[in-house]
Amino acid sequence: MPRDETDDIEAILAVTNTDTSEVEHAVPDASDAMFTWDYQKGKRPRLAQLYEKAKVSMWNAETDLDWETEVDQEAVVMANPALAGGNGVGMDLTGTAFAKWGDKEWLRFGVEGQNWTLSQFLHGEQGALVCTAKIVESVPWVDAKYFASTQVMDEARHVEVFSRYLDTKLSGHYPINAHLRLLLDDIVADNRWDMTYLGMQVMVEGLALAAFGFLRQLTTEPLLREILRLVMADEARHVAFGVLSLGEYYQHLSASEIRERQEFAFEAAVRMRDRFLQQEVFERMGVPVKEAVSLVMQSPERLVFQSMLFSKIVPNCAKLGLLDAGDGWLRQRFGELGVLGFESWPTGEEPEA
Repeated sequence: MPRDETDDIEAILAVTNTDTSEVEHAVPDASDAMFTWDYQKGKRPRLAQLYEKAKVSMWNAETDLDWETEVDQEAVVMANPALAGGNGVGMDLTGTAFAKWGDKEWLRFGVEGQNWTLSQFLHGEQGALVCTAKIVESVPWVDAKYFASTQVMDEARHVEVFSRYLDTKLSGHYPINAHLRLLLDDIVADNRWDMTYLGMQVMVEGLALAAFGFLRQLTTEPLLREILRLVMADEARHVAFGVLSLGEYYQHLSASEIRERQEFAFEAAVRMRDRFLQQEVFERMGVPVKEAVSLVMQSPERLVFQSMLFSKIVPNCAKLGLLDAGDGWLRQRFGELGVLGFESWPTGEEPEA
């Protein structure tokens, strides 16, 4: 059934943060803390390989990046090749607030967009930090605990570098997007360890890997490009960790349990798709949000970006058997989103069987 775009916009804008000034956000977490007295390393050789790779791939956010690099944020915005065709290209701006915008307003929009994007990256990385610490606590296999502990350190570095980049190179922060916060809340609150894996390692980390790659292609700023290169190398291991662990575990689940995970994967995908509309930027700039979001949803650039976000998620769901399990429910839903073309794409770093 075709989606009603008007209903989509209303549903997207109905999700808002009620307290953007909060500093702390508590989420109830009733997961069991799992000890294992089986300390034999290497029972899951591919996880053991990832662990060894992680140990020698650590980098130092303080010394391995050139923080003396000067960043002219406005120059970075103007150098964005996506703007080469002109502001608002591909959209009919007649009669909208954007029709009155000149170069000054478009430049400010680009700057605010940078601040917003890096802020969401930062918040997402803290979500990964919390979720991976939960995996260390709740997963019953020692090989998985070993690797997850290295990912906790990875995520701490990612929070550190994105926070420092926002503070020292850009010009403002944004609170967490409401759609992203709800998704992270659901992942943390679920007391099943495999749902933490699916939500964070496969869905959120898969999207992040695609989004970082997309931004790295667009930006000309050398420090950000290097940050993204280092972070992406870590994220590839993290996604592989999720796929390897869940691939084994899903073999023992019932059809109804698999269907529940299909539904969760689809809901997570829709939330992440809706997250990238920058509603908060339009609010800050005093633009009618519904009108702006309607235009953004028609943007050719946005449609490409929206599609590319699924370039890691869809093939990993296929590897896990979620696309065609049962009656192929998830394949049908991803088909409605128009992203099944990514099914056979490579998914990143994974050790040999």
